[in-house]
Amino acid sequence: MSSPSEASDKIASATGSLPDPILQLANAPIVVRYVAALAMTALATAVAVAFDSTMAVPNLSLIFVVPVVVSAVFFGLDSSLFSAALGALAYNYFLTEPRFSLAVDDPANIWAIALFFVVGCIVSAVASTARSRAVDATLLLRQATMLRDYSRGVVGAHSLDAILSSTAGILETIFNAPVVVMTMSQVGPQQVKMLRRSELNQAEVEAARAVLTGTQELRGGVYPFDASRFDFWPVVASSGRSAVIGVAFSSNERPPEPGVFVQSVASVLAMALDRPDLVPTSTARSRR
Repeated sequence: MSSPSEASDKIASATGSLPDPILQLANAPIVVRYVAALAMTALATAVAVAFDSTMAVPNLSLIFVVPVVVSAVFFGLDSSLFSAALGALAYNYFLTEPRFSLAVDDPANIWAIALFFVVGCIVSAVASTARSRAVDATLLLRQATMLRDYSRGVVGAHSLDAILSSTAGILETIFNAPVVVMTMSQVGPQQVKMLRRSELNQAEVEAARAVLTGTQELRGGVYPFDASRFDFWPVVASSGRSAVIGVAFSSNERPPEPGVFVQSVASVLAMALDRPDLVPTSTARSRR
């Protein structure tokens, strides 16, 4: 059986074992993504101008499709469309008559520029969709790997403190947000495991109690618990033990469906709370 520390190492290594530059670049600041699209379009322009000045190459506009595809794959739809617009302008300015002007003498070039932009938009949408599916698949694989290692770690743990620590650890790793996992009684929290040190305020304690009564997710910042920072999920074991999982998402970084993963973790935690060999620990609050 894996020890709790070994399980934590496996959870941490699960993230590192699936390096994905697409995921990292997708989270880059918008300025970085747009500057990268601008740089790639400038490079494509230089290549196109070089070919145009040395040889007769048909369909030079296709060179500008490359930065559109790369932007869509690595940075997303917005920077890809930006690259398509830049490519159309660069093609017009540098490669159509009159040169170094946005004016167009030949009506055929107007259609060529418009067609390039339309093709660029279509390519952007297709490549961005493929990228989104790849990102979703990578995240799903990562979560499944971490959930497997978490389950193994919980099976090998024999103390409530170790189980709560592992539970808080996997959620903090997945969501990169403050996490609290606590066993509950009718009067309130008993043993608390909280990552990223902070105190629970009264509204959060009341929200944690309320979520057990309602047995469904309770979002933070919603009436009547407006002052609560945490989204709470109930964990009710058949033995009568109960716990609450809380994650404090920032308003602009809340994932679309966090409950899907949290409820999977909650199911494992509920089974762990039912174990007859579980060693109880002090009811005093503990933090890592």
